[in-house]
Amino acid sequence: MARMAGTPGTPRVLRAMNDRAALDLLLEHGTLSRTRIGKLTGLSKPTASQLLARLEAAGLVLATGTTAGRPGPNAQLYSVNPAAAHVAGLDVTTERIRAAVADITGRTVGSFRLPTPHHRAGSAVEQVVQAVDGAVKAAGLSRSDLHRAVIGTPGAFDPSTGRLRYASHLPGWHSPALLDELAAALPMPLEYDNDVNLAAIAEQRIGAARGHEDFVLLWNEEGIGAALMIGGRLHRGWTGGAGEVGFLPVPGTPLVRNVTRTNNGGFQELAGCTAVLRHARELGIDVPDAPVADAATSVLCQAAAAHDEESSGPQAELLARCATGMAVGLASVVAVLDPELIVLAGNVATAGGEPLRALIQTELAELAVPRPRLVLGTVEMHPVLSGALESALATTRDEVFDTSR
Repeated sequence: MARMAGTPGTPRVLRAMNDRAALDLLLEHGTLSRTRIGKLTGLSKPTASQLLARLEAAGLVLATGTTAGRPGPNAQLYSVNPAAAHVAGLDVTTERIRAAVADITGRTVGSFRLPTPHHRAGSAVEQVVQAVDGAVKAAGLSRSDLHRAVIGTPGAFDPSTGRLRYASHLPGWHSPALLDELAAALPMPLEYDNDVNLAAIAEQRIGAARGHEDFVLLWNEEGIGAALMIGGRLHRGWTGGAGEVGFLPVPGTPLVRNVTRTNNGGFQELAGCTAVLRHARELGIDVPDAPVADAATSVLCQAAAAHDEESSGPQAELLARCATGMAVGLASVVAVLDPELIVLAGNVATAGGEPLRALIQTELAELAVPRPRLVLGTVEMHPVLSGALESALATTRDEVFDTSR
């Protein structure tokens, strides 16, 4: 019986493995010479030459110039062909849809922001298409140029029903036919994920959690949520609701019943943006006339800027109260998961900067036996959108870079 093409150990598979290793190196370094690729992969010069010729013929790499200013003859440089594939990412909130297009190297080539302040029921498909088209146009492309799109929303689509759960505040996104309608409207594979999960993917790929396989990302912005990375994989739960810690009952707040109806819970009441503003008003701190999350971010930024370890004024007390609130919720998460790392993300969580992070770390050490390290998220520009693009790129690269087929 003949061996099937693509069986592990066959020349085709070995070539594909070498091809992928070279492409990953080019993505990491930007440009490399044939000699450098050979050294980094352990391939001989003739094999590296054949590899590059094969990838160039497949449209996956380009010759992009030569080395200069070094002893000896100039060497040809190669890079990944950015036009080999394009992906789209979308970040959906109640107020806007932010969309972007990236080429296969990860460079953003077009973006678009669609305000949706008066989101109408039934308009989700139309607005997603409009946002994608806006980003595609800004990139100088067409819809058919996209290999994949990843859409991030609050809540999660239940895999058994296809309906959005844990996000009753997002009108127009709860039709049982929504995913089918989106698939019919957009001519590329579509994936959907929770917005906080996507922020965690961004932090793991390009941010504060690089190199970590077990971590929790706590998101605090308009709402509180968490992403749970276990063994390098996101844990989503049976209905997609893993990490919806805003609903978590915690000490210090009344027990919230019928949380799906109120779309609120104890941890959100204890440490969310409304709690920050409540503490600020109680302490006599001026609260700006702005949307709730923006106002909470503003007062925490001011408190962090005025922070003095010896002070005991209202701004220091504000940071202390907020730290205790976040640590109380995190203590339950830590007791269950025992993560290596906790990443604080979202504007409200990061507005207090290092002073707030240090206070949460100290409080958590007293409330929980495990003592994971706390860090601030470092993906500052649109982390949910960045995660959507990174997620789309990971799958697309696996497909496009597979030369064994």
